[in-house]
Amino acid sequence: MKEYDVIVVGAGGAGLRAAIAAQENGADVAMVTKLHPVRSHTGAAEGGINAALREGDDWTDHAYDTMKGSDYLADAPAVEALTRESPKETIQLENWGMAFSRDEDGVVSQRPFGGLSFPRTTYAGAETGHHMLHTMYEQVVKRGIEVYDEWYVTRLAVTDEEEPEARDCTGVVAYDIKSGEIQGFSARDGVILATGGLGQVYDHTTNAVANTGDGVAMAYRAGVPIEDMEMIQFHPTTLPSTGVLISEGVRGEGGILYNAEGERFMFEHGYANNDGELASRDVVSRAELNEVNHGRGIEDEYVHLDMRHLGEDRILDRLENILHLAEDFEGVDGLAEPMPVKPGQHYAMGGVETDEWGATCVNGLYAVGECACASVHGANRLGGNALPELTVFGARAGRHAAGAVDEEPLISTGWDVDSEEGENVSPVPLGEADLPSAGKGALADGGRASPSDGADSGTSVATDVEGVVAEAVQAEKARVRYLLEKDEGVNHAEVRADVQKTMTENVNVFREESALEDALRDIREARQEYQHVTVSDPSRTYNTDLIHTIETRNLLDVAEAITVGAVARDEFRGAHWRQKHQERKDDEWLKHTMLSWNDGSPGLWYKPAVLEGEEKTYEPKVRSY
Repeated sequence: MKEYDVIVVGAGGAGLRAAIAAQENGADVAMVTKLHPVRSHTGAAEGGINAALREGDDWTDHAYDTMKGSDYLADAPAVEALTRESPKETIQLENWGMAFSRDEDGVVSQRPFGGLSFPRTTYAGAETGHHMLHTMYEQVVKRGIEVYDEWYVTRLAVTDEEEPEARDCTGVVAYDIKSGEIQGFSARDGVILATGGLGQVYDHTTNAVANTGDGVAMAYRAGVPIEDMEMIQFHPTTLPSTGVLISEGVRGEGGILYNAEGERFMFEHGYANNDGELASRDVVSRAELNEVNHGRGIEDEYVHLDMRHLGEDRILDRLENILHLAEDFEGVDGLAEPMPVKPGQHYAMGGVETDEWGATCVNGLYAVGECACASVHGANRLGGNALPELTVFGARAGRHAAGAVDEEPLISTGWDVDSEEGENVSPVPLGEADLPSAGKGALADGGRASPSDGADSGTSVATDVEGVVAEAVQAEKARVRYLLEKDEGVNHAEVRADVQKTMTENVNVFREESALEDALRDIREARQEYQHVTVSDPSRTYNTDLIHTIETRNLLDVAEAITVGAVARDEFRGAHWRQKHQERKDDEWLKHTMLSWNDGSPGLWYKPAVLEGEEKTYEPKVRSY
C-alpha cells in the first residue's frame, strides 16, 4: 500500500492545480491518473480563460454574466469565488510561463466570447488548454510531485456509516494498466477527484474516449449525492463527422453562422437580436437545430460557420489550429469556404455535489473540475469559464485538503433542513434494484469497499485507514478476477453502443417526456445486459478491453442519472428544454436536482439554489441576448 497526505485522481488542469496547491501548503501529494498528464482532455480546450484583467472590467460584472448565463441556477458563493480569483490564477499561469497571445503592445490579448458583457477571454491561439496543461505539468515536475500515470482508479475506500455525512474517504484503489497490478493508495488528509467529463454517454461528443464519468460514478456509489445531472451542454460548433470541437473563438473573432439559404439566422430569425452568434451556447445550439428542423439546414444536418472575411493573416495568427481541424476531418479549407458545424455534447454542468472549496459531504473526499458541481455553472456554462474553474477550484481544493483553510463554507453539502424529498419519476426500477447481486459479478459496486467476493452491500467492515483501503483492494481484485475468468457473455461495446444511441436520440437538445422515459427503459435493458458482460482479453498487460468494461459500468450510472433529472425537471432552463414545458418556472424550480445512490436504490431529492453571495443577491431576470 502506498501512503500520502493527499491523493489527486486525474491529472488534467484541475488535478494539476490541486496537486500544486496541496504541495505548496505542505502536503505529501501523489497524482494517480489513467492517462499521462499531457494527454488529459484539458489539452483539447481551445477557446480561452475568462478573467477580469483590464480597465473597464470588474470581477462583479463577470459574476453577473456567469449567473445570467447559468439561468440563475448557479450558487452565488461559487460564482463569486470563480470570478474574484480567476484574475490571480490567470496571472499565475502567465508568471509560470504560459504562452498567451498578446496585443502589439505586449499586453495579454482578450477577445469577446458568448454571453459576456466585456471582451475578457484570454487565450493562447486556439490551443489554450494545451498550453495550460503543459505549463502546470512543468510545475508538477519541478516540485517533484509523484505521478502514477496509466494507473486507473476504479474504487474509493470509504467507511460504512449509515449516513454519508458520517463516512470518511481514506484512499483509493487503482489498476496499473501496464502490469495489471491492483494497488491501494492511502490518503491521510484527502482524496481529490479531478476525473473530467462524461461525454462518452453520447455518440456525438467533443469529449475524448477516456471521458467516461469515472469520478462522478465512484463518488455517487460511495454515497455522495450528484447534482443537476440533467444539465448537459451541447456546443453549437462541432464537426458533423467526428464531433471534434470548433472553438467559440472563431465566433469571438467575428465568425458568422449561415443557414442553407445564406441567411445570418441568429439575427434574421430573431434568436439573438443583440448578440447574434455570441449569444450563450444553449441559445445558439437550439437555433441551429431549429433551422435544420425547419428545412433550412444544409444536407438536413448542419449549418455553415464562415470566417473567410477575417482574412488569412488574422486566421493564421489566432485560429490556425481550426484550419487544420476543418481540413483534416471535413476536407474543408477554412480560408476558402465555410465550415460545416452542428451541436454536439460538450460539457456536463452537473456532477459530484461540493461546496465552494471542493469538499463533499463525505469527509476527506473532494471533487473539482468538470466532474464536480459547486454549482458554478448552473443550467448553462459560459464559454471561457471552464478553464478558470480548473485553476480556481483546483487551487481551493488543494489548499483545503492540505489543511490550509479554516473558513466555513457558504454552500452546504448533503441532506440539510432546506432539502425536500422528490417523487419517483422513472417508469422502470433504477440502479441495482431488482437485479441479481452486484457483488457476485460484473456489476460489483465499485463504490465503497466490499469485504468479500460474495458481498453485495458495498460495505466496509474495517474502520482504521489501512483496513478500509485493504478491503477495497480485495473487493476490486475480486471484481477484476470475475471479469477476466468469465468464459462467455456480452461484450461491453454492445452495451455502451446501446446507451449512447438512446442518449443521443432521446436526451439531446430538445427533450420530451415520452422520449426520456424510452431512454430510461433502454438504459434499464442495458443494465440487465451488463449483468452478462465478459472480457475477451484474459491478459493483465494493457488490457483495454477490461478498462472499457469497467468504464461502461460508470456510463450506465451516469446516463441514468442524467435522464432521471431530465424527466423530473418539467421546465425550460438553460441547456434543459422540455417540449411541453417551454417556460422557466422560478416559483417551482430555483432548486437543484439531487440523486443519491442509497446502496443501489437511487433516490431523487432537491435543495434550493443559493442566490445570495457575499457581494450581492442575484435576482432572477429574463435571460435574453
